[in-house]
Amino acid sequence: MRYVSQLPHPVKEEEHVLVPMPDGVRLSAHVWRPVSSDTEPVPAVLEAIPYRKRDLSSVRDSMHHPYLAGHGYACVRLDLRGTGDSEGVLLDEYLEQEQRDTEEVLAWLAEQPWCDGATGMMGISWGAFAALQTAARRPPSLRAVVLASFTDDRYDDDMHYMGGAMLSDNLAEAGTMFAYATCPPDPAVVGERWRDMWHERLAASGPWVVEWLRHQRRDAYWRHASVCEDYSAVRVPVLASSGWADGYSNAVTRLLEHLDVPRKGLIGPWSHKFPHLGEPGPAIGYLQEVVRWWDHWLKGEENGVMDGPMLKSWMQESVPPSTAYEERPGRWVGEPSLPSPQVRPRVHPLTAHRIEEPGAPDGGPDEWLTVSSPLSVGQYAGKWASYNAPPDLPYDQREEDGGSLVFDSGVLAERLEILGAPTVELEFTVDRPVAQVAARLSDVAPGGASTRVSYGILNLTRRDGSDAPEPLEPGRTYRATVQLNGIAQVFPAGHRLRLSLSTSYWPLAWPPPEPVMLAVRTRTSTLTLPVRPVPAPDEGISFGEPEAARPLATEQRVPPEQSWRVSRDLVDYHAALDIVKDSGTTHYSAIDLDVGRRAVERYDWSADDFTSPRGHSAWTMRFSRGDWDTRTETTTTLTCDADHFHVHATLDAYEGGERVFSRNWSERVGRDLV
Repeated sequence: MRYVSQLPHPVKEEEHVLVPMPDGVRLSAHVWRPVSSDTEPVPAVLEAIPYRKRDLSSVRDSMHHPYLAGHGYACVRLDLRGTGDSEGVLLDEYLEQEQRDTEEVLAWLAEQPWCDGATGMMGISWGAFAALQTAARRPPSLRAVVLASFTDDRYDDDMHYMGGAMLSDNLAEAGTMFAYATCPPDPAVVGERWRDMWHERLAASGPWVVEWLRHQRRDAYWRHASVCEDYSAVRVPVLASSGWADGYSNAVTRLLEHLDVPRKGLIGPWSHKFPHLGEPGPAIGYLQEVVRWWDHWLKGEENGVMDGPMLKSWMQESVPPSTAYEERPGRWVGEPSLPSPQVRPRVHPLTAHRIEEPGAPDGGPDEWLTVSSPLSVGQYAGKWASYNAPPDLPYDQREEDGGSLVFDSGVLAERLEILGAPTVELEFTVDRPVAQVAARLSDVAPGGASTRVSYGILNLTRRDGSDAPEPLEPGRTYRATVQLNGIAQVFPAGHRLRLSLSTSYWPLAWPPPEPVMLAVRTRTSTLTLPVRPVPAPDEGISFGEPEAARPLATEQRVPPEQSWRVSRDLVDYHAALDIVKDSGTTHYSAIDLDVGRRAVERYDWSADDFTSPRGHSAWTMRFSRGDWDTRTETTTTLTCDADHFHVHATLDAYEGGERVFSRNWSERVGRDLV
């Protein structure tokens, strides 16, 4: 990373600007803008997220907002209603209230004397969700958006459900937001009102996972703010990016394919990170690309930003299996449009444990192969989205394959490259009314090591759609298509492809209520690969070195702790995945504030008891300065029986070591064919 100290425009900043809402609530914004904007107005760029601009996101914010402001923009980082130093309460993600607030903030920005009336929105994750969802509402000042790590489909391609199967990240994210939505504002900013604001948040809080469990199928709750319901609603240019190690890469290609506005896509090897901070590397000069985007769409400069391919993606070379990588070897490739005219589907029939070549002669009898996976399949799956802290990518798949139905290709005679989403077409029967299948595509090296390339999960009760699931009839023959996550991947000569099918993938996804025997018919089941012709190694695509403004100074007063541990007791057959994400204690020098964050997740189960899985998320958040010392402790535990999910949650808040708030929750939600 190259830190840039000399920018084209000197920058001034205002840390706590109050933006009034129609209902009287005031939202807090941090504004960076050129000094010259006092007399020469500039476009405004908004990032709206709930992650506390004054402390928890301040280091990251200090790297890119001053950088963009120094290139001639008024950059505004907004604390959402009920978070950070903003008033009100935050009750759930992407509510109508949040979207109305964002529209009001954009209108307010457009009217400021330092703004020329044009606005843009940008962000990663929640901030990108907010930008895309706001774009679909067409506020008059909004001219363009920049998105990183996002989705256009809140049900089928978010951290809650995947193919109608419930993800463990549904619980993990609820635990995260339970912690963030109950943090106090800073009294150094809001004054003596801080305690009243904090207790208003505490009283309104609760485990969001309960509401998410009440919507186990694609209904109006998820269709709200899912832009895929009507792509034509977006009428502004879109720059979209993500990483192959992230959970959100699929939305980039969907937007490129379905939007009818100027658009560009970028997918690197990264986890859930901005591309200039990308891990695994290589990171790129993303902020330079963003400046060019804003210069063209907000200032009207003709700078060639729309030249070149519609999609630039990192074609990943083969690597040994590992839970973390510093770098992923590969090269940049470009697609002129999506669907890409350079990519062709190649259909491979599945025979007895074999992936056959297209048009291969008779590979054996037409037969049924069966699998009933133990709950241990999935314990090396990693996270749904890699966050690179702690290492959370999938490990060697050979241990997972022991409980799976496996199909191998022959040894590749030549290099194979794919770009896009592989699909698996299955003709199948099951012996239970609720079943799921996880499909994994792996790269098998000559020595046998198996690296997962992509995967997909389908709740088979939702094989014809997630809005009206139907129970399966045991013994009846069905067909279903399992779409795997999109990927750009090289399979070298001498390697083999492996397709693995399992009936459970815990703890990445919650298992069905009881063990399932899945039977797959060979020869009528297929694997389809999006094959890209192997071109010359260099396609002429490159990016500049990562740049940013110099980050705020912080001091690590208590070291962080990270761990990821799989365990199994061979006496009582109890197994667990334990994750610790502890940031230690960070001192923010500029505001003399100590902040501590500790998150612990535990996913455990007993033998093959499909009603034994349990997920637990516990967070501690602490903010202190001098005599001011606050702490919140939140826990959320999810268990199940054959018919219901059970949620138990606790919230305890402390001031100066004394508990000042406490509440427990106990909820039961019926299983809806999940």
